[in-house]
Amino acid sequence: MTPLRLALPKGRILDEVAAIFGRAGYDLSPALGDSRRLQHDCGPLRVLVVRGADVPTYVAHGAADLGVAGSDVLDEEGRDLYEPLDLGVGRCQMIVAEPAARRERAAMHVRYATKYPRTTKAYLQRRGLTAEVIKLSGSIELGPLTGLCDRIVDITQTGETLRQNGLAIIDTVAEVSSRLVVNPAALKLAGPALAEVLERLGAAVAAG
Repeated sequence: MTPLRLALPKGRILDEVAAIFGRAGYDLSPALGDSRRLQHDCGPLRVLVVRGADVPTYVAHGAADLGVAGSDVLDEEGRDLYEPLDLGVGRCQMIVAEPAARRERAAMHVRYATKYPRTTKAYLQRRGLTAEVIKLSGSIELGPLTGLCDRIVDITQTGETLRQNGLAIIDTVAEVSSRLVVNPAALKLAGPALAEVLERLGAAVAAG
């Protein structure tokens, strides 16, 4: 039987996701560790280890049948994917922060820096706010410290990095966690094999 292709994100979250699959009866240990290989055969699954931001792309274009991605990435990408399960790991918040000792600036000139421009624009629209949105790829906290922006939209677990850089949270945009996503076409093509994976994962998550 042709293995199902599963796209998983690199980094710390990989171990947490592998533990859930392990409880569901799928041994993903070949995909863990420091191996330079990016494809790993794990029984009925072929694991593709990719950047977290690329998981939705692999799944949407059919290069992977299913994958795991943060809800922050999924919301920003806005792709048409089936999202059957919240895995309950990788929990954090997407927040708005600004310098704790903020200098006042006319509202029409407020600038936001973020890795999530699409999500930030949607947030501003919901709040009825008009602002400039600047896309950054990393070190978002540096933006307000250098005068690049007034506020940032970023994800945080504890807020410690924000505090160390003199930033204070002023609003929450969304609660974030890792989600299982499936290519809609794969639901038809993979049929029972994919349905079994979804059922077993759902039971593993429910059992904790």
